[in-house]
Amino acid sequence: MRYTLVSHKLCPYVQRVAITLAEKRLPFERIDIDLAKKPDWFLRISPMGKTPVLLVDGEAIFESAAICEYLDECAVPTLHPDDALRRARDRGWMEFGSSMLNAIGAFYSAASESAMLEWAQEIRRKFQQLEAAFESGPYFHGEQFSMVDVMFGPVFRYLDVFDDIADFGFLTQLPKVSAWRVALCERASIRYAAPPDYRIALRNFLLARGSALSARIAAAM
Repeated sequence: MRYTLVSHKLCPYVQRVAITLAEKRLPFERIDIDLAKKPDWFLRISPMGKTPVLLVDGEAIFESAAICEYLDECAVPTLHPDDALRRARDRGWMEFGSSMLNAIGAFYSAASESAMLEWAQEIRRKFQQLEAAFESGPYFHGEQFSMVDVMFGPVFRYLDVFDDIADFGFLTQLPKVSAWRVALCERASIRYAAPPDYRIALRNFLLARGSALSARIAAAM
């Protein structure tokens, strides 16, 4: 099989697919596009006009969850538990990861300082829920790296940049999630899922948003 990942360098959902491909040891080509100037060929293969899209021998699959599930079915090692109930629960936590990304987007887009801090509290509440659900570590299911870990790798990458701006208290007194964050950041598949200039590119993106967080970045500069 020949795999081509059509991506945008800042898209966290692209990172999920890249992590899954790496965990499956499947070599792939990566093509970055500008979502502000989407090429016609991309719109033909992405009905929703979003990244990621995975081309499998030229056949397109869109939406990160569908892509990751396809890869898990087609290549070892499996990243889902064998037990059907645990698989269903994991899929729920994967969706929870997507809701976390939505909250992060609202946080960095908030127009006022008060709204930004309200979203920071919402993000912290979500991390508190994870702390209560977390098992023994280092990963979500202990020693076994799973699809839940795949989904949260890009979440913690945002925090690396936010921590450079200010201490928003996202993980204060949450030792299990804090240790999980470190374990995921050290895993090779997650480290290399984003391009080398990701941190700078994300900071520049946040600065250009015209949001309350943008004002904090500008003041720090």
